[in-house]
Amino acid sequence: LGAAIREQDKNYSKFDFSDIDDETIKTSLQGGWLAFVQHYFVTAWVPPQDEKNRFSLRKIKGNDLYLMAVTGEKINVLPGQTGEYKVDLYVGPKNQDVLKELSEYLDLTIDYGFLWMLAKPIFALLEIIHNILGNWGWSIILLTVVIKLVLYPLSAASLKSMAKMRKLQPEMARLKELYGDDRQKMSGELMGLYKKHKVNPAGGCLPVLLQMPVFISLYWVLLESVEIRHSSFIFWLTDLSAKDPY
Repeated sequence: LGAAIREQDKNYSKFDFSDIDDETIKTSLQGGWLAFVQHYFVTAWVPPQDEKNRFSLRKIKGNDLYLMAVTGEKINVLPGQTGEYKVDLYVGPKNQDVLKELSEYLDLTIDYGFLWMLAKPIFALLEIIHNILGNWGWSIILLTVVIKLVLYPLSAASLKSMAKMRKLQPEMARLKELYGDDRQKMSGELMGLYKKHKVNPAGGCLPVLLQMPVFISLYWVLLESVEIRHSSFIFWLTDLSAKDPY
């Protein structure tokens, strides 16, 4: 999918190959890491975290090859002595616990997008449920039920508001017949009608809009979690990350 690095002023910076085509990416900082990112997997170089390291991402001219590089600090070795330089290479699935231990913010390569602050606790709750049930399919179902219960007050408010609006439909139709040609008068009468019956015309939509970020976050969690890859559920559903064949 591209490359990712940690920068001085940003804990996670992602670059598509087209970004690297346009310019060489360079940064230097204490510690840090760089990675090539796939959907469920990541290849990451983690240099010494107590040293200042220089990172670069570039395309080799004339070739369809992309190079990521890290340069550490100088190592002075006196005659007759030895020196050592250690760098960790991780090649494997995007396991949050493992990546977090390797380097600070490396777990952000599991990209939940701009709603990561909602997605992370949702994934944490999904893991807790899975530790109890032992099946990712049932865990996802129970997680969805829990989220719906938490959001029930918003759903109930939305349904109540829509029910009130339905009751006012005949009266609204009557006002439209009386003042259909006079928009200003029509607006004033409608506002009076809403005020009289204590109805907010946006009351049915606003609770739904407030719930949308939560369910978008849930979508990203299910899309990005390597844990559900090749996990079976029931019957013919042998891989939760694959589409239903039927």
